[in-house]
Amino acid sequence: MQIGIFGTGMVGQTLAAALVARGHPVMIGTRDPAATLARETGTPMDPTPFREWLASNSGVRLGTFTEAARFGEALINATSGGGALPALEAAGADALGEKVMLDVANPLDFSQGMPPTLSVCNTDSLGEQLQRAFPRLRVVKTLNTTNVMVMVDPAAVAGGDHTMFVCGNDAAAKADATRWLGEWFGWRDVIDLGDITNARGTEMVLPVWLRLWGALGTPMFNFKVAR
Repeated sequence: MQIGIFGTGMVGQTLAAALVARGHPVMIGTRDPAATLARETGTPMDPTPFREWLASNSGVRLGTFTEAARFGEALINATSGGGALPALEAAGADALGEKVMLDVANPLDFSQGMPPTLSVCNTDSLGEQLQRAFPRLRVVKTLNTTNVMVMVDPAAVAGGDHTMFVCGNDAAAKADATRWLGEWFGWRDVIDLGDITNARGTEMVLPVWLRLWGALGTPMFNFKVAR
């Protein structure tokens, strides 16, 4: 299956590499591919320039958001929270269509330093905002409650048992997402929380997650629902 990923950061790179390893062609979308390739540094967590990462991952192509949306039979939003809606707007409703999009982003606001706050919460969520803006797109919120390094093969990298959540308005899309989480990324326990309004809950897990990181001194952990 061809996958379009929005976002060139660590999350997009990690998920893209995992998908290519499983035989899926991937196109990563960005606003300006030429500018992305010209950058001399990467992210604060990984200073490697994106062009160097791309050169070592031959199964990944780079395009605009529109090109990635048209390329993908399924889509992943791996942008920063503040960049999510602009990225989808740049792609356009026609390119997004009625595809399933895994929304991995969180509405984190770093304007006041660390720890970040949420730019939207309680009565709304980023997942809902994306779904409202693009009603034909089938948004499934998932993978946003753990660190990027635990998103792929969680038991192998962090040990133990792990739980992931999905929520969205389309039952078939959530069923697809649940299957993909297992086949692509190694998640075995996936809980369907219901419609997209439940993204409020999974996004508001982030303040707890951030404080656990501080208490444990490592991001290599995840939640498990015992039942």
